[in-house]
Amino acid sequence: MPEMRFVIAWPDGREETCYSPSLVIRDFLEEGQTYPIRDFLDRSRKALTIASDRVEAKYGYPCTLARSQLARIEEAGARFISDADAKVRCESFIP
Repeated sequence: MPEMRFVIAWPDGREETCYSPSLVIRDFLEEGQTYPIRDFLDRSRKALTIASDRVEAKYGYPCTLARSQLARIEEAGARFISDADAKVRCESFIP
């Protein structure tokens, strides 16, 4: 499966490089686009769940890297969830 990394910028300006085991992340995030924190978390959850499910369909087990990446995103995002103006920017995709 083609994997991909994507760089995001959190509301505090900190950048993070994230992992997806599938290109499906491109169906949910767009380079240069900014998302309200709740929307970003929802999109990430959907994309990384689909990606993990695709790995499971192909190899018989879910992708632990996708699951751990989602857990890291949700943990980091929880710090900003109470700020209605918090936004996350998808900086770039790294094939």
